[in-house]
Amino acid sequence: MRILMGGCNQEISTFNPVPCEYEFFDFIRGEEIREAAVGTNSTYGGAIAELEAEYGDDLELIFTYDAEGTAAGPLRHSAFLKIADEFLEPLKEHAGKIDGVYFSMHGAMGTTEELDPEGYLLEEARKILGDEIPIVISMDLHGILTAKMLENISGLASYHTYPHVDFEDTGRRAAKSLIRILRDGAKPIAARVRIPTLVRGNELITETGAFGAQIRYAKELEKHPEVMSAGMFICNPFTDVPELCCQPFVFTDNNQELAEEAVLKQATDFWPNRNIMQGQFTSLEDSVSQGAQMAGPVAFYDAADAPSSGASGDSVEIVTEMVRANYPHTILTSVVDPAAVAKAHEVGVGETFTMGVGGALDSRFAPLKLDWTVQSIANNSNIKMETWKFRLNPGPTAVLVSGNLTAVAMTKSLMMVDRTVFFDNGCDPKNYHSTIIKTPHAEPEFFDNWVEAKFNVDAIGSTSANLPTLGHTVCERPMYPMEPDTEFTPKTEVFSRG
Repeated sequence: MRILMGGCNQEISTFNPVPCEYEFFDFIRGEEIREAAVGTNSTYGGAIAELEAEYGDDLELIFTYDAEGTAAGPLRHSAFLKIADEFLEPLKEHAGKIDGVYFSMHGAMGTTEELDPEGYLLEEARKILGDEIPIVISMDLHGILTAKMLENISGLASYHTYPHVDFEDTGRRAAKSLIRILRDGAKPIAARVRIPTLVRGNELITETGAFGAQIRYAKELEKHPEVMSAGMFICNPFTDVPELCCQPFVFTDNNQELAEEAVLKQATDFWPNRNIMQGQFTSLEDSVSQGAQMAGPVAFYDAADAPSSGASGDSVEIVTEMVRANYPHTILTSVVDPAAVAKAHEVGVGETFTMGVGGALDSRFAPLKLDWTVQSIANNSNIKMETWKFRLNPGPTAVLVSGNLTAVAMTKSLMMVDRTVFFDNGCDPKNYHSTIIKTPHAEPEFFDNWVEAKFNVDAIGSTSANLPTLGHTVCERPMYPMEPDTEFTPKTEVFSRG
């Protein structure tokens, strides 16, 4: 049994004005993919383990190409064309010589010209490999599932957790769908319902929020002998593309009635909760004022500048308000500012310089000009995340101190969904009264379980959960919450490669 594996993963914010470049991606090829994945909590790791358990010595895995992009602004189209060529070219030598395909994808890419990059890659892959070869993919539940994707795949598995922890399990479920097609001759039929709403906020946390009901139903569906996979996409609301929406999906083995019935139930159960699945905020001024009066520790979530969602990570809006208000406690924050890092490395540890820090990438952010003392500098280019154990590259970093404010400055934007960047630079959030966290959510043990209070700050930025403020122009309208009176009549769409 010869199975080909590859992937292309990135999430973007259309509202980030800084284009993403080819250099924002990490690329691995051939057996390096296996070496990086085996035994890890990753989609590749799960798919490999499941296929090896099924086929043993009869399995030959062919690894081609994997592109992993930092969440960012729209990918420059010329860069995408280069990535697409590198993704597709290795498929040609294996056309007609393989039994099946697994691709790891995110689903929320976007380029300066192409609004469905994953659909393009899958369509071109199908042209190369032919109509008979089953292609199964895995996706993030923040992906935007499109008709072009569904027309060119034979199976799909999506994450069942938010915050995401089930990477390996998702890879295993994708591989199980592929095995059912190859071993049992399953004939996939997919159904979906597009729901005209965008969602954000704490009710999307699958363990505790209202959205968890849809995920639990999907997991129950997957126990049905005729269901190959089921899930619910809540999309990345910052990727402004034509098919942006929430949508349930179900793949069955040749049972269209079951697939349609299941997605209709998911959609009709989901729609009434759209109003509570929205961000709940405290104004910038009130957050700072209330935090100042607390014994601490206090967490300030700056979801509007979350690099994990596609923002640039260079906002200092919250700390600027703290400085203006003479905030009386110690503060820890992070900021992407290549020039500030370079200056710190130039002057050296223990030296002081005056400079505006922040606003280096996104022009909507104003820099914060202070006297900064360099506490430490580093050149760690390969740090392991606290939560997902992925590797990150912040580039050169510097810890800058001004009065009661400590800022971990980085050269590159990277995911800040845990405490990795702080720890790697010798800063423990528990040693500060207040920490600014550039993510909408984090695993509870990282902050929420030990802070006195947390604020979801209504700040500006390209990934603000205050969705009506973003300025969508491409997605279908009307769309809730931009149009609060949006109406919804569920309608199924069916796709089949059987």
